[in-house]
Amino acid sequence: MDIDDILRQVDPASDGIPQGTRDLQALTRRWVAERSAPELLQWPSDGLFERVSQRIKDQIERVEDMTGDMDPKTNFALIVIQTELERYKFLMRSYLRVRMSKIDKHTLHYLSSQALRERLSATELAYATRHQALLHNHYLSSFLSSFPPQLQNLNDTAGNVSMVDGPDLDAAVFIRLLRARDVHGRGTDVDNTLPAEPGDVLILRWSSARDLVDAGDAELV
Repeated sequence: MDIDDILRQVDPASDGIPQGTRDLQALTRRWVAERSAPELLQWPSDGLFERVSQRIKDQIERVEDMTGDMDPKTNFALIVIQTELERYKFLMRSYLRVRMSKIDKHTLHYLSSQALRERLSATELAYATRHQALLHNHYLSSFLSSFPPQLQNLNDTAGNVSMVDGPDLDAAVFIRLLRARDVHGRGTDVDNTLPAEPGDVLILRWSSARDLVDAGDAELV
């Protein structure tokens, strides 16, 4: 039995593109995009993380069942499974940590409107709500209670100056075009529009690139 036979036993769908491989590719792209974007991106609603979480649970159970078998063929298959498992777990942890750091940094911003709250998963929304409540109570007990009532709000917008700190939408990002189209970029002195082909890599302000990414015409790199 050669290496291909062993790999085929680990993943019988390896002759085509198995669902697990497609999910891993999708998770990797979302991880890269989340790390590159200055603001929180939409939580995937296609069941990706439910499938990945279930796959991790299934692989852990499989590793536990195979552990202790002294057959060399089984041991090699176990190494392959464990390597794949660690790759999934790393991507999941890193992706979630990036999202949590953005929520921690701009909690009030993401709770300020329904459209922004919809970017969070149910668990993230519960965390952000609880996090902001604890933070507000801490500020009240520390110093806010000594202020006049009208100055105790953390989301005050008096004088057209908002106290809610949001992400920098003018931060520079790299995007790769997935479809041919004209790309409009906003500059410091002058705006510019140029034609781009699939595969072209451009650097833009996130405020200019966001619509391209949301429409699926480009991806963050």
